[in-house]
Amino acid sequence: MSMQSFADLGVSRAVVSSLSQQGITHPFPIQREVIGDVLAGRDVLAKSPTGSGKTLAFGIPLVDLIKADDPRPSALVLAPTRELATQIADDIRAIAHSRAVRVTAVYGGVGIVKQAQNAARSHVLVATPGRLEDLLARRALTLENVRLLVLDEADRMLDMGFRPAVDRIVARCPAARQTLFFSATLDGEAGRVARQYTRDAAAHEHGPSLRRASIDVEHRFVPVAHEHRVAALVSELRRDRGLTLVFVRTKHGADRLVKRLRAHGVEAVAMHGNKSQRQREQALARFQAGVIDTLIATDIAARGIDVTGISHVINFDAPADSETYVHRIGRTGRAGAKGIGITLVAPAEHRDVTHIATSLGLEHHLGSAAATRRTHSAPRAARTRSQHRSRR
Repeated sequence: MSMQSFADLGVSRAVVSSLSQQGITHPFPIQREVIGDVLAGRDVLAKSPTGSGKTLAFGIPLVDLIKADDPRPSALVLAPTRELATQIADDIRAIAHSRAVRVTAVYGGVGIVKQAQNAARSHVLVATPGRLEDLLARRALTLENVRLLVLDEADRMLDMGFRPAVDRIVARCPAARQTLFFSATLDGEAGRVARQYTRDAAAHEHGPSLRRASIDVEHRFVPVAHEHRVAALVSELRRDRGLTLVFVRTKHGADRLVKRLRAHGVEAVAMHGNKSQRQREQALARFQAGVIDTLIATDIAARGIDVTGISHVINFDAPADSETYVHRIGRTGRAGAKGIGITLVAPAEHRDVTHIATSLGLEHHLGSAAATRRTHSAPRAARTRSQHRSRR
C-alpha cells in the first residue's frame, strides 16, 4: 500500500505527469484515503491536520473532475484566511495547467475589480467567505454551476465566526453537488455542520496531529526567567537552523519583539491582523525566500502558513491550550520532514505549560522545565538536527 501511485488511485496521466515534474511521485496517507472517493463522486468528511498533504488530497481530484469547457466556476474552495486561500490556489494551479483549468484566489484587503474579473473566468475559485459574499453582492459571479464544494479548515472558519456567511454561501450552491469537508476536528459544531452539508459521506481520519508531531518534531521546553526571555530567544536564533517561526500572543507584542530582536542584531519580520494585505504578503514572501529567516506571528495570522523549510517553531509566549500548541508546532515537521518545537517557559507559566504537555503525552519532554521553576540566565541549547526538505 505504501508504494501505491497516483495512477493507481485513478488520477489522469496529465496530472500524474504534472506531479512527477514537481518531484511528487507517491501519495501521502490522506491523499491515498481521499482521492479515490472524490473521483468516484462521493462526499468526504476528513479529519486531518495541516501539513498532512490535504490540499492535494482535494486539489488533484478537483482538477481531474473539471473539464476546460465546463461553466465557471465549477468548483469552490472556502478557506478561513487570505494566506491559506493564496497557498491553496498556488498548489492547485501548479497542476491545473495540465488540464487547462484556471484557478483564482479571492480575499479581502486588495482591489476587488480585478479579482471579480478573474473569478468569473476561473474554473476553480478559492475564496475567503467575506470577499466571496462581496463578489456575490455585486453579482460579479454566480455559484449555480458549482459541482464541487470544499470547506478547508472548517473548524477554524467556525471559530472565526464565519458560520452565518458560510451558510449563506452554501445555500447558493446547487443541492446536487459534491461536498468535501476538511477539519482538524469533527466534534461539536464542526461535526454538526459537516453532517448538514454532506450526504452519505466517506469518513477519513488522518492523524491525530499530535501523534504525527510527536514522531516528526523534537519537543523542547526551556525554563527561562521573564527578564531573560528575549535573550533566550536570541540565543536560539543564533544557532544552526533553517527558517524559524516565532509565536507571540498579541499584535503589539509581535511588532515590539521585531524591534527588540533588531537591537540584538537579529532581523525579523512580523505578520498579524493589523498589517495590510500587501504588508502580510511581502512579509511572507521574504520569509519563504529566506531573505528574512525569522517570522514573528500571532496565531490567527499564522493560520494556513505552509512554508517549506521551517526547521524551528518557537513559542515565545506560551500557547493558551493544547490545541493551540499542536497548531503552532505543526508548522514544522510537516509531511514527513523533521523539525524542532521550542517553548520558553517562565516561572508563572510553568503550571499551565506542564498541564498542556501532560495532556498531550509530552511530559517526558519537559526535562529541566519540569524540575526547575526559575532560571537566571539565558538557556543554552543543543544544535539542531539536519533540516529535511518537506512538501505538502
